[in-house]
Amino acid sequence: MAISPRSRAGTKGVPRAVRERQILAAATEEFGRHGYEATSLTTVAARVGVTKALLHQYFGSKQDLYLACLTPVGDELLGAVRAAMGQSEITAPHTPLLVLRALFTALEGRREAWFVLYDPALPAGSESAQRAAGYRAAIDQLAATGSAGLLRAAGSADPLDADALKYAWRGVVTALVRWWINHPGQSADAMTERCARLFAATRAALAVGGDT
Repeated sequence: MAISPRSRAGTKGVPRAVRERQILAAATEEFGRHGYEATSLTTVAARVGVTKALLHQYFGSKQDLYLACLTPVGDELLGAVRAAMGQSEITAPHTPLLVLRALFTALEGRREAWFVLYDPALPAGSESAQRAAGYRAAIDQLAATGSAGLLRAAGSADPLDADALKYAWRGVVTALVRWWINHPGQSADAMTERCARLFAATRAALAVGGDT
């Protein structure tokens, strides 16, 4: 679609590229905080100080705007997990912490973005749901590979153990991100250090329990 000189200039003297980034930042937070169904284009437009008509002009429908938010979030989170898992042997005990550090770093400044990808209320069968599911499946596959490797190193060859750990891992990460949102003073590094302490305490508690 051709862009008129006025639309390239943006609104109120703000360049279009800058205005688009503002809209995407506000929309990502709204979708992540309230979910797809409860997010309105009117609210997003009001947060940025533009009209709903301009938002439609820039991004199209609500689903188009969601997809514009989802794609960079999904690409960055998936890339972060891949890069973290490539830093060491999958079976290394510290790999989960590397993955968490990568995720926290990718989410710093936009923590609600995790819930853009992990929104359980996306319209069934929609392109939004399908695209989000594709990203989640790719991240889950990496988690499954990592879980299987860690369990093999620990002497477990039961594939159901790896499957259970994969689901548990997603739940743990989601819970940690939700806690992080509620504690805005915690940096990505502080969250990683906290997780290291929690993992160490959990291992110690399980070791004691295994001896009784």
